[in-house]
Amino acid sequence: MSFNANVLRVMIASPSDIPDARDAVESAINDWNNANARNKQVVLLPWRWETSSVPVLGGHPQSLINSQGVDESDIVFALFGSRLGSPTPDAVSGTVEEIERAVSDGKPVHLYFSTAALPNDVDTRQVDGLREFRAEISQRGLLGEFATTAQLGHEVWKAIEYDIANLGLPTPSSATTPSLGVDIRVQPQQEREVSGFSSKGAPKYTTKRWLDVVNDGEQDAEEVTFEGTTGSGLMRLIGPSQPVTLHKRTTRRLPIALSSGVEDAKLRVAWVQDGEGAEKTFDLF
Repeated sequence: MSFNANVLRVMIASPSDIPDARDAVESAINDWNNANARNKQVVLLPWRWETSSVPVLGGHPQSLINSQGVDESDIVFALFGSRLGSPTPDAVSGTVEEIERAVSDGKPVHLYFSTAALPNDVDTRQVDGLREFRAEISQRGLLGEFATTAQLGHEVWKAIEYDIANLGLPTPSSATTPSLGVDIRVQPQQEREVSGFSSKGAPKYTTKRWLDVVNDGEQDAEEVTFEGTTGSGLMRLIGPSQPVTLHKRTTRRLPIALSSGVEDAKLRVAWVQDGEGAEKTFDLF
């Protein structure tokens, strides 16, 4: 089913030595979309020069990456491993030029440096240049680190949530007219949280889940009750034990706990409107 959304392009910038980290950022962006795009009405489009740029002539390759990638992006993730990158006519490396261009345009820029062991064939000149750049850029903001790609993926989710909360995105326009009565809808939500770390430093995650029950109408829903059912597995609603009122244009958060193997989960919402009972059942997972 289609839905209205803000669409943000996310550029992934780095030298060529850490393709796994680039893949991890793109994977985290896609995972975030799958979990949150519909509910938060935001879609993130990852942009990487090796897969997204269009081959054209007429300028230095870096200038073309700048115009196609940096200038058209809303958020930039910049990653460093053991290399600073190749110099360009205007900067010590292409990645540094992309960072500076994005910062000067006022875009959110998130920098992450790998703390993994250096490769045996490391270029010491590149390492020295990278350390010098890090020392300089650390005076201009907060920097991130990652030991594993799994940890990097978690950091990307944190940064995305931060940006969406602070970008002041407009509410996507809708072609529907608000209901004059009670208009209930349910939006499943989830958020990953770090619950600890393994002996190798990889983060362990737990997933917090809840349902946003929304009354989009212009009338209060009275004596509202909730009942969850599943075709297999268990779903427990952590909600009110007594009927509640869901006022017009408000949202009530309903925490849920799921067992493994949950299928065909549904939520039945019943309420009273104009003295008469009404109900609606929503497919969840």
